[in-house]
Amino acid sequence: MEFTRRETLALGGAAALTFLLPFRANAAVEDLVNEFTGGADLADAGVELTAPEIAENGNTVPIEVSAPGASAIMVLAAGNPTPPVATFNFGPLAASQAASTRIRLAGTQDVIAIAKLADGSFARSAKTVKVTIGGCGG
Repeated sequence: MEFTRRETLALGGAAALTFLLPFRANAAVEDLVNEFTGGADLADAGVELTAPEIAENGNTVPIEVSAPGASAIMVLAAGNPTPPVATFNFGPLAASQAASTRIRLAGTQDVIAIAKLADGSFARSAKTVKVTIGGCGG
């Protein structure tokens, strides 16, 4: 099998693109987290994210987030074309700082929850969800 110079360059470019795209997606998620937190440190405790380990259908993946005393919780799907899923804001009269919804996932990926706590600190939780049938774009 012989390749022309043009075919070799095309294959090399395609390989480089598939290698670099996940890094750009992670950079977008980190940019969103920094925008939400203002660059503050994230604690590993303080927010609870419940998501299935395996989702049979990426179109409707149930998740729940809770963070007692939080004023806001942001949910991101790191592998989606558009990572921001939702931001839940809680006022002083909120009975609880919890929310549940169904989200759409493009494939197996991390779901991330960032909570802004009452004392101004931030907490992070993440779960990997394995999708067996494609969701958005899949």
